[in-house]
Amino acid sequence: MSDRTITGLTPTLGFVLHDVARLLRKRFEQRARAHGFVLTRSQWQVLAHLSVHEGIHQGGLAEILEIEPITLVRILDKLEAAALVERRRHDSDRRIWLLYLTDKAHPLLGEMRALSETTRAEALAGLSAEDRSRLLAVLTVMKTNLIDVCSRPVDDQDSVKETRHETSRG
Repeated sequence: MSDRTITGLTPTLGFVLHDVARLLRKRFEQRARAHGFVLTRSQWQVLAHLSVHEGIHQGGLAEILEIEPITLVRILDKLEAAALVERRRHDSDRRIWLLYLTDKAHPLLGEMRALSETTRAEALAGLSAEDRSRLLAVLTVMKTNLIDVCSRPVDDQDSVKETRHETSRG
């Protein structure tokens, strides 16, 4: 039971999604620690994204991760010190660093994916394959909707204003 339920707040979609995401991260970190991994969740996330975007520049990876470039630099410094990531200068622009996984990182990614799969299986226990598929489809539609509306100025969202106004009138 979450604190929100205990305090009498009605669970809303935003709260439940936030709690589920937080608990998935927590459980993954518990499993990683139990297996002796010392990387942080942020470091794992960088490695996972880099495995799909090897050769990307630091700014591009920061954008994908939706973090500040300086935050990424700190994470990369630690991953580089652990010999998991290497930075290479761009051929034509020496100001740009391109990012690559080292040979040491690849086996860790396999182990990380196995831990992730186990964590997801725990979270989805009791759901049928059909329910799992439908859940992913619904969340994907929600994500697409939010990406679309986030790309527009708030003033263009008249339906939200109308709903708020109607709610305030009672």
